[in-house]
Amino acid sequence: MPAFDTDARAEPAFKPSAAWVFRSFPRIISFGLGSGLIRPAPGTWGTLLGWLLWVGGVSRLSDTYIAVVLLAAFALGCWTCHRVGKEMGKADDGGMVWDEVVAFWLVLWLTPDVLMAQMLAFVVFRFFDIIKPPPISFFDRHFKNGFGVMWDDIVAAVYSLLVIAILVRLEVFP
Repeated sequence: MPAFDTDARAEPAFKPSAAWVFRSFPRIISFGLGSGLIRPAPGTWGTLLGWLLWVGGVSRLSDTYIAVVLLAAFALGCWTCHRVGKEMGKADDGGMVWDEVVAFWLVLWLTPDVLMAQMLAFVVFRFFDIIKPPPISFFDRHFKNGFGVMWDDIVAAVYSLLVIAILVRLEVFP
């Protein structure tokens, strides 16, 4: 096993293959059921997977169950991303996209159930996840474990929800 590199910007010890990812449950989860292997922009593909899973099932749950799913998926991501990051020798490989999946579920849960609102939420979330304004960038640089992988995306989700809330208040969505 490679040494655990705490610098998220360092080159990965190796390029993960589908065969490697699908060999263990933590890798499958961390790599967003394989969506993190798609290039370019694996984070965008992971967010799209999150949207698909949301529409396909998560959105049909009651608010109580959605909250439970979000908490469980966050905890699962903390564990799997930490474990896979250690295996890879890189704390936050770009292919680990479970953080985008879970954070975007949070955004979708609190976004109006209108396609235009969800599309805008997607763009806004990707913007904040890529640009990483403070304190997102602080968390991304300083929290080098599974929690850190998951947490900076939750903060990006909160930023996104603030923008969506303003747009709802301005009655942008029908």
